[in-house]
Parts: sequence; C-alpha cells; structure tokens
Amino acid sequence: MPKFVVHEHHATHLHFDFRLEMDGVLKSWAVPKGPSMNPKDKRLAIMVEDHVLEYVSYEGIIPDGQYGSGVVVIWDSGEYTLLKGGIREGRLEIHLKGRKLKGAFTLIKMSGKQKEWLIIKMKDQFAQSDFVMKTVLNPELKKKLNMYPDGRG
Repeated sequence: MPKFVVHEHHATHLHFDFRLEMDGVLKSWAVPKGPSMNPKDKRLAIMVEDHVLEYVSYEGIIPDGQYGSGVVVIWDSGEYTLLKGGIREGRLEIHLKGRKLKGAFTLIKMSGKQKEWLIIKMKDQFAQSDFVMKTVLNPELKKKLNMYPDGRG
C-alpha cells in the first residue's frame, strides 16, 4: 500500500508539505495552513517538485543557504488508497490511514491554474467540525534546534 507523509516545515514561513507516494516518487504540495479534518475547510495546496521516496521518513534541519532551509518534522504519516482520479485528471480522491489524518480526502486542481490545488476533507465518520491545527514542534524546541543544528546542546 502506498505511503503518505505530512511534514511540518519551519522554513521562512511555517507551512506543511503533503506528500503522496506515486509513480516511484513523492508527489508533493506545500499547504500553507496545513490539511484539515473539517470538510468546510478548503486548504490551498501548491504543487511543488517531486521528492525521492526516502523523504517519506525524513526529519531534520535543512541548512541555511539551501532551498527550504529550516526545521522539518513529521506531522503525520501512514498509508493511503487512491479511490479515484489522478494527477493528470486534476482530481485525486484518496483514503488516508494516518494517526491524525483519516478517511476520505479530495485534491482538486484549481481551474486555470498551473500548480494551485485545494485539499478538502470529505464528509465521513472521521470528519471533525471542531478540528484545530496543532504543530508538533513547540517554539522552544525550534529555537534550540536552530541554535544547535548539529544536535548538541
């Protein structure tokens, strides 16, 4: 079964990277506000370059001067099933089996846009109308990691 991962990425601006194992790579979207379990939330997801499969388990610090520099931690991960659609069709219906993200989601490419998609939780038994996005990395730990990128301290 293919894997998915959501990275909490503390770069210039905090965002979340949503990645799906597909066609031998991780298809990737930057999601500024992060995915939501509330079907009323339509979250912008900007398609970015594919990542290598090994990135599914990556956590660490991307050094200053490199693209995406900052702290990366896994916010959620698991397996998924493609229910319908595909990247070329501009619509993916998937079922996620993660610790935080569960159930049916749709990714829809926005009309007339190159890279802009929406990720939307579908109404099912896992939907949460009171969902609140919480980050994994607290500010104190982030500061410590940035002070000691080699892990000492």
